[in-house]
Amino acid sequence: MTDFIRAGRLFRVVGFNPSHRQLFLQSEATLVDQTTTRIEIYIGHVELMLLQPFYSNGIHIRRASPDEFAVLKERHGLESSDAEYTWMLDPDGGSFVVGGNPSWREAEYALMGDRESLYDLSKSWPPDFPVESGHVN
Repeated sequence: MTDFIRAGRLFRVVGFNPSHRQLFLQSEATLVDQTTTRIEIYIGHVELMLLQPFYSNGIHIRRASPDEFAVLKERHGLESSDAEYTWMLDPDGGSFVVGGNPSWREAEYALMGDRESLYDLSKSWPPDFPVESGHVN
């Protein structure tokens, strides 16, 4: 998959582990937007990020275009080699992460049982309920 798009959903930053350089974003199932799934996004090896705490109109994760990367390179002193690892998080390009390839997992919230996170390393993977997952390349 080249892009990860989930329009119309509320996403929020739920965690950043600085010692492991891991970023986690999440969208809960809500009655407001009539969704029944939980979506979790993981980005590892984070070097630099400019984030909003909430993305109320959804998320669109994609590699930065050459023009976008040129602006970010100038503003933030990025190396040319960072272009391959620079990910835009929203359609207008206001948020970005320099890190490893983002991965995502999505499952029906009602089926998750006692699992608090789809990225819970103490639980077996894949779980015993249907789940979709992938990477942004």
